[in-house]
Amino acid sequence: MKQRTILREVSIKGTALHTGEEVELTFKPAGVDHGVVFRRVDLYGKPEVKTNVENVTELVRSTTLATGHAKVHTVEHVLSALSGLGVDNVLVELNASEPPILDGSAKHYVNLLQQAEPVEQEKERIYFVLKEPVCVSEGNRSIIALPYDGLKITCTSADDRGIHTQHLSLDIDPESYAAQIAPARTFTIYEDIEELLKLGKIQGGSLDSAIVIKGDKILSKEPLRFKEEFVRHKILDIVGDIALLGAPLKAHLIAVRTGHALNSKLTLALREKMLAPKEGKKAKAAGAKVVPADATSLDIRQVLNLLPHRYPFIMIDRVTELVGLDELVALKNVTINEPYFQGHFPGMPVMPGVLQVEAMAQAAGILMLRRVSSEGKIAFFMSADKVKFRQAVVPGDQIEVRVKLTKNRGFKIGVAEGTCSVNGKVVSSAELMFTILDAAEEAGA
Repeated sequence: MKQRTILREVSIKGTALHTGEEVELTFKPAGVDHGVVFRRVDLYGKPEVKTNVENVTELVRSTTLATGHAKVHTVEHVLSALSGLGVDNVLVELNASEPPILDGSAKHYVNLLQQAEPVEQEKERIYFVLKEPVCVSEGNRSIIALPYDGLKITCTSADDRGIHTQHLSLDIDPESYAAQIAPARTFTIYEDIEELLKLGKIQGGSLDSAIVIKGDKILSKEPLRFKEEFVRHKILDIVGDIALLGAPLKAHLIAVRTGHALNSKLTLALREKMLAPKEGKKAKAAGAKVVPADATSLDIRQVLNLLPHRYPFIMIDRVTELVGLDELVALKNVTINEPYFQGHFPGMPVMPGVLQVEAMAQAAGILMLRRVSSEGKIAFFMSADKVKFRQAVVPGDQIEVRVKLTKNRGFKIGVAEGTCSVNGKVVSSAELMFTILDAAEEAGA
């Protein structure tokens, strides 16, 4: 199947759901491999934001993307319409931070794109075909992705009270999406409205743009469009959120009580699967020593395979626990043989706080370097924020270093939270930013 764009430029105006601003959105044709890109024409320089799950910055009742200072909020309905209709390449211009909510569904965006007339381009579309199951969960919420020749979504929607429980399973293609999913409107629980307003959300919300559930009653300007309209809108959101994968997906998704945060978590897991074979081939070609993806701990040899640091500046002796790809626990044994104790301080040896921060940064670098080939790569420490030192570290102490990756942009820049503990007591903590660079490029610079 060929990639698709639109034949002509089209625009629509309306009110943004969360900011309440009046906004105009314009779809413009784009070339092959362009992807879906948002452009903020209201900001200086008209900055662009690419639709990639690694650019997700907020997931409270909507999906927000950001690149630098440019942000676009509540993009899921726009992305859902584009993905559902199979439009691969388009420029989306906005004169505000958020697309118009319209009637709370994707129907008007679908109608607009059909007016723009989707057309095939000369290059083939490349799908990500899932080969093995992937599962993410949070409490009683979960999504399982299974291998499937096409895109099928099976979803169960329910609130905490067990009222309005709905279930639907549907193969997604442009025809079924336009007829069965796009018209489904967003909805909210009446009791949640006050809290959302306090959070600065739904400033432009009304019964014109959403369904409100109050107990067993449905508050709506018009009758329900489908008996299972709530679960259909959940599927609409899933289609929009997985569009951030970076390639059209072939899989069967089975979702139970999902939301934007869990959708994003699944998309990240799928993207790691999608990129892993490419990175594996690069590593093999370069002769890199790659740590197995299913490793649960790392000995010093594996640590040295990942980190470019060497004596006397290797600050990680062993990784005792790997929690997925975003969290680890490591050890640093502090001995009197450390060279810095000669001058810091004579007669009262104390480990410099900056080296504790370095240990956290190296542990965070391991998390990033595990995702790609470490051959020819260097984890550069960029900045530290919220640094606190609570207790001196002395010879004989064993430091437990815990780090958690909180942001990851393009496998190049990462932000992590870290702590150093001795005997179960936190002795230092910091928020760290670091980047992964090619050693050859750095040397050339």
